[in-house]
Amino acid sequence: MNISEAAKYFGLTAVTLRYYERVGIIPPVKRTKGGIRNYQQTDLDWIEFIKCMRDSGLSVDSLMRYTELYQLGNDTISERKQLLIEERNILLQKYNEMGTTLNRLNQKIQDYEDGKFVTPEQTTE
Repeated sequence: MNISEAAKYFGLTAVTLRYYERVGIIPPVKRTKGGIRNYQQTDLDWIEFIKCMRDSGLSVDSLMRYTELYQLGNDTISERKQLLIEERNILLQKYNEMGTTLNRLNQKIQDYEDGKFVTPEQTTE
């Protein structure tokens, strides 16, 4: 699969995929004799993982570090796990904050539906 096809498949741009490769978020992609990137299933798996992590809010720096550790081999398993645990904790905190906000919004909407809010020009004395 070439870069255009991979980008389209994941809803990304070719520029984004080149950037991810350049900064080390995804390992280098093998190329054809003509120099065209030739994405294999392992590359696509990386892109899917990275896209999911980026969509969840993980930083480029964290993903660069994770990929670097991965490429160093099994001696880095505990470091990779710890990095993912730390990122999960950050995401969990954001998730809980969003849940609290969602509950508050739901209550405000319910208050409007129940007629609990009256604008100042609607009040009669």
